[in-house]
Amino acid sequence: MTDPATRAAEVLAEHRASIDRLDAVLVFTLAERFKHTQSVGRLKAQHDLPPSDPAREAQQIARLERLAAEADLDPAFARKFLNFVISEVIRHHEQFQK
Repeated sequence: MTDPATRAAEVLAEHRASIDRLDAVLVFTLAERFKHTQSVGRLKAQHDLPPSDPAREAQQIARLERLAAEADLDPAFARKFLNFVISEVIRHHEQFQK
């Protein structure tokens, strides 16, 4: 029989291993997303389109908030996260415009 402290340490290690795997998934997913948004930025620059698309951004934020609510994730957190990602995408798009 395992003592409670040892069992707690084992469970903690299992959770941390899962978190580490999920962090890797997030990083690789973001990298793939940015590959696509950089292609979009190049296309926008080639066709003199603005780096920002406020209507699209608003649609994406609303969509992500809905998905977050369905996933039992705080929609306000999802909005903040996507706003951060969008600001980074726009920064990349602006660099292509130069």
